Amino acid sequence: MRFRISLEPTALVIAVGLFALAPNAFAQSFRVQCPTSTITHPNAANNNAEPQYSAPTVQTTLPVTTDPNSGKQVGGYLVPSANVNGAIKCQQISGGDGYATMADGTQTYMFSFGPLSGLADITAGQPATEVPNVFNTTDSSVVPGDPATTDGADATVASGFGNGGLGVNTGNSPTLPSPGANSASFTFNGAVGLTGDPLAPAVPNPNGTQATAVSTVAGGVVDTITVAQGGSGYLGPITVTVDPPPPCTNGACATAIAEPTVTNGVVTSIDVTFAGLGYVNPPGVHISGPSINCSLSNNPGCLDGHVDPRQVMDVGVMNGNIPAPLMAIDEDDEFFLTLTNVGMIMRPDLFEQHTVHFHGYPNASSFYDGVPDASIAINIGGSFTYYYLAPDAGTYFWHCHITPPEHLQMGMVGQIYVRPRQNRVAAGTPLYSALQTQQGDLRTACTPSSVANPNGDILCSNGLPKVNTGKTQGVNKSGNPQMYTYNDGDGSTAYDVEYPLQIHGFDPNFHFVGMTFNAEGFVDMKDKYFLLNGRSYPDTASPGPQATQSSDGRMHYSQPLNAIINIPAGGKALLRISDLDVAEFQTLASLGIRMHVIGYNAKLLRDQAGNNMDYYTNSITLGGGESLDVILDASDTSKYQPGQKFYLYTPNLDHLSNDAENFGGLMTVVNICTAVDPVSKACT
Repeated sequence: MRFRISLEPTALVIAVGLFALAPNAFAQSFRVQCPTSTITHPNAANNNAEPQYSAPTVQTTLPVTTDPNSGKQVGGYLVPSANVNGAIKCQQISGGDGYATMADGTQTYMFSFGPLSGLADITAGQPATEVPNVFNTTDSSVVPGDPATTDGADATVASGFGNGGLGVNTGNSPTLPSPGANSASFTFNGAVGLTGDPLAPAVPNPNGTQATAVSTVAGGVVDTITVAQGGSGYLGPITVTVDPPPPCTNGACATAIAEPTVTNGVVTSIDVTFAGLGYVNPPGVHISGPSINCSLSNNPGCLDGHVDPRQVMDVGVMNGNIPAPLMAIDEDDEFFLTLTNVGMIMRPDLFEQHTVHFHGYPNASSFYDGVPDASIAINIGGSFTYYYLAPDAGTYFWHCHITPPEHLQMGMVGQIYVRPRQNRVAAGTPLYSALQTQQGDLRTACTPSSVANPNGDILCSNGLPKVNTGKTQGVNKSGNPQMYTYNDGDGSTAYDVEYPLQIHGFDPNFHFVGMTFNAEGFVDMKDKYFLLNGRSYPDTASPGPQATQSSDGRMHYSQPLNAIINIPAGGKALLRISDLDVAEFQTLASLGIRMHVIGYNAKLLRDQAGNNMDYYTNSITLGGGESLDVILDASDTSKYQPGQKFYLYTPNLDHLSNDAENFGGLMTVVNICTAVDPVSKACT
C-alpha cells in the first residue's frame, strides 16, 4: 500500500511507504524525490547552480482564480517574481546499521546512517548534497545484485590506502579506485536505485521522428493503411487513430480501427482491425508521437521518484557511516532529504524506526522536525522526503530522534552547515552595503532592538557591524570568490578552506550488548573512544577514507571523512566544530595557532549594538549538542611557513587515548602548505 500527502502551495509531494499486501509485483515502498522546480524556485533551468546575490527575492501575490477542472479557487499566496535566489538541493540517506574500526583495530557495531546519493563525493570527504541535474541521474553500471561495495571499497584493496591504484572488478560492480586513489574511476553521485517506473505511462521521446501513414477506401470501408514513414524512437505504447467518416443520413456510419506494429523503435505496419462504414474518401491516419517505455528506459522523462528496491538494499544494507553523511546547503536553498529505512541486518529482532532531526535548526514546519511527537517516524522498508528551507547561515548538526541516547551513542549523528549569501555577492561589492541589502528580505531580516527601535528583533545577532570596515568582495588564496562563515558585513569571518570537525565518543561495551541481543546499560554508559569525524588518532591523520570489513565479508567506507587540517601559506582555515557526544564534555586545544572563535550554535558572535564579540583562545570546550565556528589564522607568513606542522588535540588526557591506550583519541594534524587544493583540500 502506498499513500501520498500533498502539501500546497509548495507543490511538494511526500511518499510514505508501508509494508502491506500489494496487488501487483511492482508495489514497493521506497521512493525518492528531487523536484527540478517548485513554486519557490519556478525556473528549472536556474536551479542547478547558486545565482549571484544582488537583491532580495521579490514576492508577488498570485491572483485568486477558479480551476476549470475542479471548480475550486486557487492562488492567493506569494510567488517569486524577480531576483529568485538560491537553488534546489537534494540528498538520499539510508537508516540501518554498519561497522567502524578504531585506530587500535577494535571493530565496532553501529546503528548508522549511510549514503544513498553522492557516493563519490562522500568517499572524497565532501558533502553529498546535490543539485537536481546530478541527483536525478542513473548509472547503468550499477545493476540489481551489485554488492554494497559499489561505493568503491573492496576487500582486495583494503590495504592499499593512498597507493593510487585501482580496485579489482568483483561481480557486477564497476572497477573502482582504492582508497586514496588520485584519479577516481567511480564518479556517480546520483540517487542509488533511481529508475523509470514500470507502471508509469510512456513519455515523449524528444530524439525520435514522427511516423506517417496513408489509407485507401473501397466500397465505403477502409481497405488498407500503408506506412509512409516508419519514424524512429517508438519504445513505448503508441496508438493509431483514423478520422471518422462524413455524416451519414441513414446512421450507418462507423469509424475504422487500426493496430500498429513496432519493431526496433520503428512503426513497420498498421493492421486494419475494423474497416468502418460510410467512407467516401480515404480518411486521415494519425500516429501518436515517438515515446519511451519507462519500464525499459532511464530517460529523464521517466524518472518520477521510483527506485529499484534491490539496488537500494544492496548498497544501503550494512553500509552506515560514522559520522553520518555530511550535508551542506546555501541560504535561500530548498533542500529535499529522503530517508530510507533499510532495516538492521545484525538485529533482525528490532523493528527500529528512524527519523532525521536537525538540532537547533528552524524548520519550515514541525512536520519535518523528526521528533515523533510532532512529526512521523519511518518504518523499515519505507522512505520519507523531508523538506527544508535554508535558515540563517551557521553550523548545525542532525541525528535520529528515536530513543536518542541509544541511537546517538550508536552513531546516528552527523553535521549540516549553511553557507551565507555574502559568498555570492559580486566581486568588488562593499560587504557593508551587501548586508544592508539583505535587510529587505523579511524572512532573514535582522533589525536589532534598541532605544530608537524598541520593536526590533531581540534575538537578532547578525545585524550591521558597528564599524564599516570598507571591505569588498574579493578572492581567496585559491583565486576563487572569497568565502565567509556568516553575513558579517565587515569581512571578519573570511576563510580560505573549511573543515567540518565532528567530536564523538562511544562506549564499546554499550555497542557490544547492542549487537548481542542484550539490554543496554544506559546509566553505566561511559565513553572509552574519542573521535574526530569518526576516527581516533592516528587514523585522524590518514588522508584516505577508512574502510571496515562488514558482515558480508567485504570492505565498506565506514569512516570516509578525515580530520587533517591543511592551511595555505598566508591563509585561514575555518573549523566547523560540533560536539555530537552523548555522555561527555569535550575540549580541543591548539598550540602555536590561536583559535579565533567567531560563532556559537549557528549564531555570529555579535551584540545588539553591532559590536563583534569574537575572541581568541587556545582551547574550547563543548557539551553535547553545541557547535562553534573557529578560524585558525595563519596569515602571518613571518610566523607560519610551508612545511610547519601543528597539532589540534584534547588536554583531557583520559580522552587522548583509545580505550586506555596511549596516543589516540582526540588529536589531529594541522599542516601549513604552499597551497591547498580547493576541492580535495590536499597540500599542493
